Amino acid sequence: MLNYSVDAEGIATVEFDYPDKSQNILNAASMGAYADAMQKALADPAVKGIVVASAKKDFIAGGDLAELGAATDAAAFHASISAWHKLMRAIELGGKPVAAALNGSTLGGGMEVALGCHYRVAADNPKARFGFPEVTLGLLPGAGGTQRLPRLAGMMAAAPLLMEGKRIKAAEAQKIGMIHAVVAAGEERKAARQWVVDSLASGAKPLQPWDAKGFKIPGGGPNTPSGMQMLMAANAMLREKTYDNYPAPRHILSCVYEGLSTNLDTGLAIEARYFTNLVMSPVSKNMIRSLFFGMQEANKLASRPANLANPVPQQKYSKIGMLGAGMMGAGIAMSTATAGIDIVLLDTTQEAADKGKDYARKQWSKQVQRGRMTPEAMEALLARIHPTASYADLAGCELVIEAVFEKREIKADVTKKTEAVIAADAIFASNTSTLPITGLAEASVRPANFIGLHFFSPAEKMPLVEIIVGKATSDATLARSMDYVRAIGKTPIVVNDSRGFYTSRVFGTYVSEGMALLEEGVPPALIDKAGLIAGMPVGPLALADEVSIELVHKIAQQTRADLGKAYVERAADRVAAKMVAALGRLGRKSGAGFYDYPADGPKHLWPGLAEQFPPRVGASALRAGDTPSGADNEAMLSLEEIVERLILVQSVETVRCLEEKVLRAPIDADVGAILGWGYPPFRGGPIGWLHTLGAAQSVAALDRLAERHGPRFAPPKLLRDMAARGERFYPA
Repeated sequence: MLNYSVDAEGIATVEFDYPDKSQNILNAASMGAYADAMQKALADPAVKGIVVASAKKDFIAGGDLAELGAATDAAAFHASISAWHKLMRAIELGGKPVAAALNGSTLGGGMEVALGCHYRVAADNPKARFGFPEVTLGLLPGAGGTQRLPRLAGMMAAAPLLMEGKRIKAAEAQKIGMIHAVVAAGEERKAARQWVVDSLASGAKPLQPWDAKGFKIPGGGPNTPSGMQMLMAANAMLREKTYDNYPAPRHILSCVYEGLSTNLDTGLAIEARYFTNLVMSPVSKNMIRSLFFGMQEANKLASRPANLANPVPQQKYSKIGMLGAGMMGAGIAMSTATAGIDIVLLDTTQEAADKGKDYARKQWSKQVQRGRMTPEAMEALLARIHPTASYADLAGCELVIEAVFEKREIKADVTKKTEAVIAADAIFASNTSTLPITGLAEASVRPANFIGLHFFSPAEKMPLVEIIVGKATSDATLARSMDYVRAIGKTPIVVNDSRGFYTSRVFGTYVSEGMALLEEGVPPALIDKAGLIAGMPVGPLALADEVSIELVHKIAQQTRADLGKAYVERAADRVAAKMVAALGRLGRKSGAGFYDYPADGPKHLWPGLAEQFPPRVGASALRAGDTPSGADNEAMLSLEEIVERLILVQSVETVRCLEEKVLRAPIDADVGAILGWGYPPFRGGPIGWLHTLGAAQSVAALDRLAERHGPRFAPPKLLRDMAARGERFYPA
């Protein structure tokens, strides 16, 4: 776990070397070992100075998230972090020079270990990053980061690292004072040791800046005019961006304001309390479970078919086919080319196919202009995209993906034309967002090789791919398709076939509920504001405009035609039909939807909505906490209930997907929701939110909503049974 040695000149080296892991992490075991080693070195009169280093390619990756996520005893956790603070102060005040040799990335708790040393030297490693990513998982730097960094760099420079989780390169870290020197890779230990030797030769007692007489915070402390201005602006921006749904950045600001208003030791005690609060909170546990462990398992292809009679070797791709050169097809082509794979981009005409390549050129040109890509690199990527109108060019493709118009007849036609050209073992995938894969596979002569690969727009940026397994899809096809998703750097979730699959089906409930609220007479501005307050990135009406109200209408028409008498009309169907068929307002693409999109100004709600969907009396005056009474009771909803409806309608539909075996595991639902349509991470995902509430409370809330607003909120049997048995979706 730690290697300890002392050389002939009395310089001790304390080297992190966590066993059986590629990276060093901080947990009870490694922190205890570090404490023992440092206390030994400080107490040994033969040791004159100390170098802290790493035997791995990086310094320390951060804290052990499994241990943090499992912590439930607040008092014990607070005691342990307070003991760590005392150790760090003992190192700083121990009278012996301590230098950190940072050979690679130094993040989170690792950066805090380094900041607790008197001197920090980093290797000039282009892959190395320095910073505090804790906020991205609902936490704060709890081992002194909120106190030491702003005392070194100033509050302004520290803010993006602490509050946004920004990671910076060595040169920038040196510029703001986070590290002292950058040396050639491989020379960092030698440089750290030399500083210790020079420090000993000077005879001066090593001190951190904040322990020196007359220390002042760079740029001014929190009670100076500049500090107060920075904190006021940060608070306002934080409120605007998060609606106070995320306690971590708010607690970080509190640590900075309260901690920097006093001495370091008191500041560390303040930080320990805020850190303990976050570690125990459901928000951090939700975010750690979904954003870290859930995504980690998905990216490792944990659900790739294994233990088969004939194991499927990893598929290496060299040539992919893409049918449809629109924005989606072009985006998939960009992702594929970026992965070093050639892609044939086919459309009905050469001109249309060329437009798809031009889309890629425009997007990559923006990166060139920003200095993120060289012109030569862009041309090399573009050379991998081969636009064509000839199906013959698909010969040799190991995988072909179609992203043509959402009509079965068109998809069947391109399937047959493609299969006439590609090899017998090649995979054919549909990017459909709603049409069942099993039905589309009927056009294929090899349905075992037919699968769904549902990308999200814009495909070159969105990280999720929903893989849909049809009834005839083979395990080998699934495994090979997962290999492609990993090859292009996307995160896959695997679902079973159904109408709308998982993502489109549940995402659609959010948009539909917004339309239902509109039909009920809730003011549109309140509906979309409630969506933002709920934590969604966009309000449901604005989102309907983005995805196209016309598409919502067409999907409803197709579903009605497919299901016949079994189809149950929804409020969203009536609203979409009115907007599209009666009013010709199709969404953003036509410049007119629930919003107007003037060429010379920002979008704004269409004034005509008030006439088409009249608000009920008093509804526009509702505020958080308001309770309707008397005759207005049926006409008014509190802001809390609107938020509750927009969130729980997604959760209840997700449980139905689990119950119907569309989803294979709860974590797939949560990862898919967060990555696919921006479900608020602080809730953990649609299932994570029910886990947070508890099954019994979830059933009670859904029963109340179902009684008032209809059977779409009725709790599925799966959830009722879990509540009756006291079960949870995830371990407590």
